[in-house]
Amino acid sequence: MPSETLDTVLLFSLPASGKSEVRTYMASLTPAQCVSDMAMGATLQLDDYPYVHFMHRIDDELHLNGHPYLYYQGPNRPFQDAWTWAVLANLLNEDYDDLQRGHQHDDASAAQLLFNRLDAAREKSEMHAVMGDIPYRIRLKVAQALEAECREDLDARNRQAALGTQGRTIIIEAARGGPNGTAFPITPPHGYGSAFQQLDPRILERAAVLYIWVDPGESRRKNIERGLPDGQGSILHHSVPLEVMLGHYGTDDMAWLIEQSDRPDTVKVERVVKEAGGYVNKVYYLPAARFDNRQDKTTFIRKARPEWRPAEIKAIHDELSRALKTLLRGRNSL
Repeated sequence: MPSETLDTVLLFSLPASGKSEVRTYMASLTPAQCVSDMAMGATLQLDDYPYVHFMHRIDDELHLNGHPYLYYQGPNRPFQDAWTWAVLANLLNEDYDDLQRGHQHDDASAAQLLFNRLDAAREKSEMHAVMGDIPYRIRLKVAQALEAECREDLDARNRQAALGTQGRTIIIEAARGGPNGTAFPITPPHGYGSAFQQLDPRILERAAVLYIWVDPGESRRKNIERGLPDGQGSILHHSVPLEVMLGHYGTDDMAWLIEQSDRPDTVKVERVVKEAGGYVNKVYYLPAARFDNRQDKTTFIRKARPEWRPAEIKAIHDELSRALKTLLRGRNSL
């Protein structure tokens, strides 16, 4: 029986393309608008950017306590190990599982929980669990510095998990790419092709891809434009350093992946997965649609809600409705 709403939407594209603004607009809609106009239930939203931010915060606090950085080459530089992209995917998989199970965390320290989760996700990605190497007295100081921010994030995720998934659509936001000038296919761990290899198969079985379409030059321009001095913890107002923009987001492979699929308007993902005590080859076809943001339809969302103009609202609403309804038709045709 055809579904009336999308189950899971992968909201993927380059930084500053408009993903977080689209999520903010989705959250402003009534349940009736979600179903009738957007082919969605009320949304549950996941994003890997908070983990990017928290790893920076950990490095900052370690530096203040005389300890070397663990995650980044410096405060405004890329990851020390590019396989940290896989770590982020594993953290999203855990968050998705929490939503599916309605699981809420009741740990005494939200910061210590984060540290343990980061190490566990690194081990799943066959990387060293670096937080376990930190002297306990320093780890306590870092945890105290981050606790309030980590608690706010954990409480928000717990509130979402308590809502349940029945009748709702899960939105998963992430940005991936490759170095400027990279040829396709992009070498793992960079690019969306690699990200699809790291996502939980349960996500791939249910998901459709909403790609916010801007070119890399526009992504870099908007990235500078949106940045505020105190905005690094904000999904709407953080700015990615230029070295990272060129080295990790100089191009992306979404359009290429869609072109390579043997079914129109899909991303084809071939995986070896565990099944029935063994391993099997599986193929997933994820319907894909572009939200065309080359003529900007999203920046106004950063303003206070009363400042949104009717023409601006109509432009984002119509394009989002078109893209999401295209995805639903694609899912129902599989």
